[in-house]
Amino acid sequence: MNTFPQATSIDQVLRYIKENKLTFVYISKENCGICHVIQPQVQEMLTEFPAIKPIQVSADDIPEVASQFTVFTVPALLLFVEGKEVIREARFVVMEELHRKFQRVVENS
Repeated sequence: MNTFPQATSIDQVLRYIKENKLTFVYISKENCGICHVIQPQVQEMLTEFPAIKPIQVSADDIPEVASQFTVFTVPALLLFVEGKEVIREARFVVMEELHRKFQRVVENS
């Protein structure tokens, strides 16, 4: 199940971050098992935070995403507030901790 809007270019990702106050960027790869396990959990969690606008980026389709955001492993979960990265999680993500971090950001935005 993929309900995140799918980016088709790095320019689209950068524009999306600029246009939304709270932006969640989910960077994954097709052959990443952890990516496919974590994504539905993150999607479910984000239903509690409608102010956060998500977008998914495939590092397979848009390889320059790795250098643009200095990503060395996937999945990479990035949260931006007014264009500034405030949360970064990668590879093994503790969902309860991520939820607390998102809650703090949303409450203070």
